[in-house]
Amino acid sequence: MRRSGAGAPAAAMPGAESSAEVGADPVQPPAPTAAPAVRQTLRTEFPFQLPRGYVDESGTVHQDGVMRLATARDELVPLRDVRVQENPAYLSVVLLGRVITRLGTVPMVHDGIVENMFASDLAFLQDFYRQINAEGHTRAAVQCPHCAEPFEVELGGSRLGES
Repeated sequence: MRRSGAGAPAAAMPGAESSAEVGADPVQPPAPTAAPAVRQTLRTEFPFQLPRGYVDESGTVHQDGVMRLATARDELVPLRDVRVQENPAYLSVVLLGRVITRLGTVPMVHDGIVENMFASDLAFLQDFYRQINAEGHTRAAVQCPHCAEPFEVELGGSRLGES
């Protein structure tokens, strides 16, 4: 049995190939192992705090809540609602009633709860809805068509459900 010298690969010495090395190409490095897939999680729920708060029948004020991302269904189903068909402004109330998953200790949030909120809280929730459903912001980078100067515009201001 021959031993290879220090630092010399065994395959470089005649007759030193082992059964595991037969057919291996000494010029090609071994194939890299695939890196473990990094799983990116999507954040679908967002906490909020109402500026004034919803006051329930017993007088309890509820300010802390959670809103989830809207689905296409969330935006389509309210369009069949008779109240929305009669008054398009009601769309945001029905839509928010679908996507708010928690509000203080209120057992179930629905459009009737949203309907009884203060106007400032409704406006806050409409803006918050736009923000989380527009990938975290409501601004877009644009360029002036005359001078080509880049700037940002605020996309907020459209009614809910008209994305």
